Amino acid sequence: MPTVPPDVREWHDGNHQNACGLADMLGVPAAAYEADPTTLILPLQDYVHRAPLDEFEESDWITFHCDLVAYLADVMIRCHGAAWRTVDAPGTPPGYHWVLEAPGLDGGTHRLDPFAVVAGEFRDPPVDIVGMLSTAAHELHVCTDCAHDGQEPTR
Repeated sequence: MPTVPPDVREWHDGNHQNACGLADMLGVPAAAYEADPTTLILPLQDYVHRAPLDEFEESDWITFHCDLVAYLADVMIRCHGAAWRTVDAPGTPPGYHWVLEAPGLDGGTHRLDPFAVVAGEFRDPPVDIVGMLSTAAHELHVCTDCAHDGQEPTR
């Protein structure tokens, strides 16, 4: 297991605050979002469909991508017991990469790159929020249909 940088809590909290800000921007009351982050699915999907993606500049894409990563992570953390972790990535400036890790229903521990999941949504538009969350849940083996898909758990 790679060494976890001391700022994991800061990373976790920052992503959660980003997701809460997104919920607020889209009119989901803070209490409703805190009680159940899936209350943001429909407003976020509507926002994604209305967003003028063809007019986005690079900074807009980065913000949009980070917002979706924060939301995906918040749902996996709060609904499925995932946690932010780092994995060694020697070719990157910090030397590590952020991933989500969760105990799967198959008894194994699984990892997911939420940035890759979100990027996958942009490769095959339209962006589907439920599909994005489903992909993440499947990769983490946290849904009943994925507990027996034949893949070996990581340990």
